[in-house]
Amino acid sequence: MGSIYCIMGKSSSGKDTIFKLLLEREDLKLNRIVSYTTRPIRSSEKPGEEYNFVSIEEKDKLIEAGKVIEIRKYDTVHGPWFYFTVDDGCIDLSNNDYIIIGTVESFVKIRDYYGSDNVLPIYIEVDDGVRLSRALERERRQENPKYEEMCRRFLADQQDFSPENIKQARITNIFNNDEDSDVTCQRIAMFIKNRKG
Repeated sequence: MGSIYCIMGKSSSGKDTIFKLLLEREDLKLNRIVSYTTRPIRSSEKPGEEYNFVSIEEKDKLIEAGKVIEIRKYDTVHGPWFYFTVDDGCIDLSNNDYIIIGTVESFVKIRDYYGSDNVLPIYIEVDDGVRLSRALERERRQENPKYEEMCRRFLADQQDFSPENIKQARITNIFNNDEDSDVTCQRIAMFIKNRKG
């Protein structure tokens, strides 16, 4: 039976980089679960890679069809943005292992949907000062920087990823990523290999 590894962390914790590094490792044979979002695409993103970018109407049709496993709404300075996971027929746990980026809330709902034996959390932890520097640098590189949204996300993460929420979700696989994502990736790869046996 395969597993779903749910990568979590506050914004600018390096989870996207680690996610890509883990996917590139042929020894792990991980398949990507691509989440869905209604937020605007960033200049560095490609549809179907980081996210499936959909309209509000497309999101509503997926909900009506009973395909949405979990959904989160963020009231941003640019209006509401939705992020969600869809049972779109791409997951075959009888033959494959998967990796997805999510939040504590999405991890719990995916775990409840597919079973606690099949869904494992991987939490990426980074010092808040380091995260803030990374977030600012990333936003500066955008064609139209959204500094207000960056600050909102940073503050929201303090609540979403609070120690209480981490404990309540029974997340114990925690990896520090203050320095080098390659080193962090190697430690996570060993965790996954040990899980596979």
